[in-house]
Amino acid sequence: MSIQVDRKLMRSVFVDTVIDSLATHPKLVLLTADISSWSFDEARATYPDRVINVGIREQALIGMAGGLALNGFRPVVHTYTPFLVERPFEQIKLDLGHQDVGAVLVSIGGSYDDLARGRTHQAPGDVALFDTLPGWTVHVPGHEDEAERLMRDALSADGRVYLRLSDKVNGAAVPVLDGFTVLRRGGAGVVVAVGPVLDDVLAATSAVDATVLYASTVRPFDHVGLRAAVDAARPNVMVVEPYLRGTSAHEVAEALGDVPHRLRSHGVRRDQEVRAYGKALDHDRLHGLDTASLAESAIDFFR
Repeated sequence: MSIQVDRKLMRSVFVDTVIDSLATHPKLVLLTADISSWSFDEARATYPDRVINVGIREQALIGMAGGLALNGFRPVVHTYTPFLVERPFEQIKLDLGHQDVGAVLVSIGGSYDDLARGRTHQAPGDVALFDTLPGWTVHVPGHEDEAERLMRDALSADGRVYLRLSDKVNGAAVPVLDGFTVLRRGGAGVVVAVGPVLDDVLAATSAVDATVLYASTVRPFDHVGLRAAVDAARPNVMVVEPYLRGTSAHEVAEALGDVPHRLRSHGVRRDQEVRAYGKALDHDRLHGLDTASLAESAIDFFR
């Protein structure tokens, strides 16, 4: 779906929420690595000790977050997804996870939002990487209002949170819950839609008698909610995620460990690297994430 001009980008919502929270959370510290740092120029002048741009030093970015957290601060760390998750992954594992301290990591770019910058700014494997580390909460909002609510909750807590922002948004927000929201009920099976793919999923499954579940929080995964939905329908599960295809397959397997079931996963393809630029819809089609491709798959799967 195209972004409407009268709505804020998730990235802008993040900036406004952090600036607002700096005034009310004295232990909040924002760390940037050049990306979006100009958006916080006024805040940096007001809070020079709590708004820090480290430059393109992403390993140091996470290391500083760990040190600040050990000293009682609540660090918020922001940059493009590959520079936030892939490049400093060792520091995420050790300086945050092994030290057992909290932080809020906020990414932009996602799987292929910024196509003009090419492969260097794409990271569809980010959520799969966090699956290798214990203790992380992962949010994938599909609407700017969801992003603001999840952001404010994360800033007020003390755990390890990854917030994945997207340029693609749904037409309306869904109430933020810890688990799945049931948007449609049917008997042929269950479709799980994550974050910004929801509008495409709803359109694609409009002629299919399937239950549609929505999640803006994917880790922890709502095993109980999925199991309840499957118990009320046939054990056919389709998962549509805006990142690496099959990322949540192991979660479905755990939730349905004693239930014979069929699973079909949709997401960013694993079988090849896409080297073209193009537009987001071109990539959606190539990965099978556009409405037409999802509809064809759903009709075949739930037949």
